[in-house]
Amino acid sequence: MRGSDFAELKAFIAVVERQSFARAAEHLGLSPSALSQTIRQLESRIGARLLNRTTRSVAPSASGEQLYARVAPLFREMADAVAEASDATGQMSGTLRINTLGIAARTLIAPRLQRFHQVYPDVVLDIVVDDGLADIVASRFDAGIRVGGQLKKDMIAIRLSTDMKMMAVASPDYLARHGTPKMPADLHDHSCINWRLQSDGRFYRWEFAKRGKRHEIAVNGPIVTNHPDIGLAAAVSGLGIAYHFEVDQVDELLRQGRLVQILSDWTISRPGLFLYYSNRQHRPAMLGAFIDCMLDRGPFGAA
Repeated sequence: MRGSDFAELKAFIAVVERQSFARAAEHLGLSPSALSQTIRQLESRIGARLLNRTTRSVAPSASGEQLYARVAPLFREMADAVAEASDATGQMSGTLRINTLGIAARTLIAPRLQRFHQVYPDVVLDIVVDDGLADIVASRFDAGIRVGGQLKKDMIAIRLSTDMKMMAVASPDYLARHGTPKMPADLHDHSCINWRLQSDGRFYRWEFAKRGKRHEIAVNGPIVTNHPDIGLAAAVSGLGIAYHFEVDQVDELLRQGRLVQILSDWTISRPGLFLYYSNRQHRPAMLGAFIDCMLDRGPFGAA
């Protein structure tokens, strides 16, 4: 195989996996026009259209699907072989791609970035915050971080945190004006901050439990968001009741008296945060180092 053939196939795989010429070009360090020319050369050499393009999306044609199914596993095998050879040298360098929930980015990753870089200055962390449920294999991430219970069974999962409580909170001003709910069903008579799921666009149904009784409540209110900071800001402003993980950010607002927990005797816990990766891939040494950093072990012992 000529070097140009290899480059064309690598470019084709990048476009298919990222479903975007712009994202693939950024990954490959090419301009979009250069990437388009590379794909045209590949299609001309093969004699078939490999990608169907619209103004909004890119998807493989039938011929493209067939080619991707044959060559993508070979490229992954080569990448694994290179990673294993690199690991054997004891040198840690390269790019580690992590897909993570926003809550994990704020509470786990951000506070540890400096320590990781100090120990491994030649490792580039490519961190994508995504509160949906991205396919980390198809999108070529080395690992993802999600709440337990959402992971596929063919993934290797490592717990990063204990279980997390969910809590309903509101400002003292809101409760003074509208009263305090005593039962989950009382939320139907209140303004609530709705959470839109990125995975399918549905509204999240708030969950409560007490003495074995579990309730899921569909709420309504003046704000809909998919970002927790917006929900908390709206609750602090007295616009309604928010439903959130119990994290440092919420605890601080409770200590300051800017928020008050309600329905505390109906609180449920969700599985904690887990890092996961495909059991079909070689685990790069730098992913192991990242896991050690998230768990404050090895050279990353808590300061």
